[in-house]
Amino acid sequence: MSFLAPTTSSSTLFSESPLARKLCAMPKAELHMHIEGSLEPELIFALAERNGVTLPYPSVDALRDAYAFTDLQSFLDIYYAGASVLLTEQDFYDMTWAYVERAVADHIVHTEIFFDPQTHIARGVPVEVVVNGISRALDDAEARHGLSSRMILCFLRHLSEEDAFATLASAEACFKTVPRLIGVGLDSSEQGNPPEKFARVFARCEALGLRRVAHAGEEGPAQNIRDALDLLHAERIDHGVTAIEDQALLQRLAAEKIALTVCPLSNVKLKVFDDMTAHSLPMLLDAGVAVTLNSDDPAYFGGYLNTNYLAVFEALPLGEETGYLLARNSLEAAFATDEEKARWVAQLDAFWAQTPAA
Repeated sequence: MSFLAPTTSSSTLFSESPLARKLCAMPKAELHMHIEGSLEPELIFALAERNGVTLPYPSVDALRDAYAFTDLQSFLDIYYAGASVLLTEQDFYDMTWAYVERAVADHIVHTEIFFDPQTHIARGVPVEVVVNGISRALDDAEARHGLSSRMILCFLRHLSEEDAFATLASAEACFKTVPRLIGVGLDSSEQGNPPEKFARVFARCEALGLRRVAHAGEEGPAQNIRDALDLLHAERIDHGVTAIEDQALLQRLAAEKIALTVCPLSNVKLKVFDDMTAHSLPMLLDAGVAVTLNSDDPAYFGGYLNTNYLAVFEALPLGEETGYLLARNSLEAAFATDEEKARWVAQLDAFWAQTPAA
């Protein structure tokens, strides 16, 4: 089965097309978004001024100009510098609320937010400050906008297993007291930090009943995806775009309905693919893999969720049915109850039936 559609005329600006409007307005979920990666330069400077933090950039424009990444590590260097302005619970609230407003504008009905406590603990910020600021904003988002959400604590893979265990121990009380904090993930530099490094940490998390995801197959080989499944018992794979290197793995992902949380603009910005036309998304879809679209670190990579949808559908000859499939995949792959997912899918079906794309 092919998900490619005839290429539309280049004379029509895609972002103004009926399909583009439909993609932007449809209900959808976002399952791969690092909240620290939503810090826009303007907010970074505002928080720096509030907290008396000196940044190594003279202006907002200078900071934005530094977003010329050559690979994942060059991005991470700036990412951690930006996070240095986050010190108080209100800082984490303000950062999260800024994302909430964009999520609501993008018609996101459910979001699963990654956060990196080790980045903040190393600066003397307790994990409770991080969790409480984010969760309070998400509580308000649900009350005011009906936005469903979960939180996923991510371990930094460039740090040690010992550090990850210590972070888990410091957060155990939060897992018990914050209902929307439901799982753990693994992010940061994939090169040189294979999944096996954290097998014992994830075993402990599984014993605690936590949901588990892991970055794999972004810059690393397809084998990292296999290891994340087999050694970490990951329930979803974040990125996973190098799965196309291994046909047997593709068949397994499809058969076991393992969702991939793919981040197209991030992949291009970090040089995983030369440009969007070279992205592996069509091959993943043709293999029957449950692909979802996500924004990763939207402040750094050029756009939030709808911008990722538009970039993909403008660059690749994808049909209307693929838009529906990607949205449905995102809803069904969420760490939510069957009742919640059924309700969201019903909303999507109703929207899709009532909204023409041509």
